[in-house]
Order: sequence, then C-alpha cells, then structure tokens
Amino acid sequence: MKLSKLAVLATTIAALPIAAHAQDAGVTVYSQIDDSTVGTIESNDGAIAILDTGAYKAPLPIATYAEREGKWTINATKAQIDGMMAQQVAQQEAAAAEAQASAEAAAAEAEAKLAAALIPGAEVLTADAQPLGTVSELAGDNVVVTNEQAGLITLPRSLMATDEAGHVVARANLDAIMAAVQGG
Repeated sequence: MKLSKLAVLATTIAALPIAAHAQDAGVTVYSQIDDSTVGTIESNDGAIAILDTGAYKAPLPIATYAEREGKWTINATKAQIDGMMAQQVAQQEAAAAEAQASAEAAAAEAEAKLAAALIPGAEVLTADAQPLGTVSELAGDNVVVTNEQAGLITLPRSLMATDEAGHVVARANLDAIMAAVQGG
C-alpha cells in the first residue's frame, strides 16, 4: 500500500505545472522597494541571470531574485541597478583609457630609445642575438646596414627596436634576413 501511495504522489507531482523561474528568459522582474518594473531577464548561465533594464544588461546572481506574491522581484529599483551599472561601465572605461595611455607612453618611450640608438655606425643585432652589421645610413623609413657578407642591406625602420641594454635589434633572425637578401 505504501508503494501505491508513493506512485500516486509521484504522478501528482509530475502533473503539476512548472512555474517560471526568475532566471527564465522573458520573465519580468519587479522592485521589492517600490513594486516598479526593473527589467526583463534576457538569459542565464545557471548562476548569473542577465537583467535587461532597457539601459543596461546587468549580470546578477540568481540568488538575488525572490518570488513575492506571484511575481519575481529584486531588492533594488531600476534606478539603483542602472546607477550600479553606469558606475561599473565608467570604471571599465577609465581602466581601458589608462591602459591605452600606458601603452602609448611605452610605445613613445621605445621610439625615443630607438631614435637615440639608431645612428650611423651603431651595431645592429638580430632577434636571435647575432651581429648583422652596422648602420650605414638612415634613408626615410628604411635603415641601411653594412653587412660583411651581403654588403648593404636595406631594412624597414619598423623592423628595428632596442633591447634592454639599448642595442639596436632587427626583429628577425639572421637566417631569415639573409634568406630575404639572397632572394630565397
């Protein structure tokens, strides 16, 4: 008899309608503070539900949502969620601008070091630390290097850099440069 009661209970539970969860796409979420509409769930990954407020897509933990009187709610207003997201966006933009400025400063410093080191008579190494020759002349966007075996080698200035010791370095291996010079 116990087995048949369990079977009836299992059948009854299986027949119950499944309620929508706050994290289901399309569910409207309301504020517990003022009962206003905060937004709509756009998607979820099982732990984070994306709440689309119309202004922002806020990634919030599923545990943030609660069911109250048949509606899914959150303990914040749309203005609070939008304010939080605006602050995060501003912080990300500031960090990106800082990273960009830092990269530009590093590039300018590297260019200044190269300009100071890239003078006629300067020794040129290759990326694999082999001696390539000496700078013969600077010709516009090119650097002419005198090599004992190949004679004059013209390389684009964009291929040049300086190493930590301040030496001029061609950013290619000696074999690759020599193969290019010899046409192969």
